[in-house]
Amino acid sequence: MLPRKKSPKKHTEPGTKRRFLLPVAFLLFSFLLMILPLEGFVSSVKAVLAYVFIPQVRLAHGTAKYAEDVSLTVRELLDAHRENRALKQEIEMTKLLASQAEAILDENGRLTEILQLRPAQRWTGVWAKVAYREPTQWNTVIIDKGSRDGIRERSAVISMEAGKEGLAGVVVEVTENTAKVLLVRDEDFSAAVYLERGQEEGLLVGSGMRPVRIKYIPLLTHVEKGDKVFTAATSSIFPAGILVGEVSGVRGDETFQTALTINVEPQVHSSAVKEVFVILGNKDRK
Repeated sequence: MLPRKKSPKKHTEPGTKRRFLLPVAFLLFSFLLMILPLEGFVSSVKAVLAYVFIPQVRLAHGTAKYAEDVSLTVRELLDAHRENRALKQEIEMTKLLASQAEAILDENGRLTEILQLRPAQRWTGVWAKVAYREPTQWNTVIIDKGSRDGIRERSAVISMEAGKEGLAGVVVEVTENTAKVLLVRDEDFSAAVYLERGQEEGLLVGSGMRPVRIKYIPLLTHVEKGDKVFTAATSSIFPAGILVGEVSGVRGDETFQTALTINVEPQVHSSAVKEVFVILGNKDRK
């Protein structure tokens, strides 16, 4: 009987054992972390080991940290946006207050001039402020006084500019609390005036955007630029002696002219009228 041949022993490679042992060890270690208590020192060790050996834990921690940083950045951006908006509102409010302060200073300057105005001593009347300008009729204004204050139609109106009083216009409509003033530049305005140099009289008429004119001045009248023009005593509306303006030029564009037409620069410009003095009792003299 022949002896049996012994089968050769299988040799296991060391690398194969390691590949087998590592997953087993990882599973046992994970199981150990799961069953350890969640309190005290053991809990802290468990958390550290889990962070070191379990990639998913490190990934989750990194994601949470990133989300926390993003949330903090978003909050900072929102806070910065709110602060920026608040600063813009403060700047706009500062600009508005500065504009209001400038307007108040300007008004105070005009009122200071008004206190020095002589007509209050020469004629009886009331002060009023311009409340409204009609966009389609720039040469008219609505003032904040009316019949309740004694104002009537055809009342003469003067104002102040550059420290001097001057003719501003005439009242054409009146309500209880307001009045409409037709200013000197309006095409419907007219007044009897005279030249200071030679006392020649003529008719002052408005021309809208063109220069205010004096018509019917005698042809040979000596007129120079800068001559003063005043309301005449022959006027049916305006008291005599109200400064109208200065001569700015003499028109000689007509071939067979029988009278001079004189351009006048008004003392009170339409756009500068803010406060007015309405003369009551139209023909009251000095």
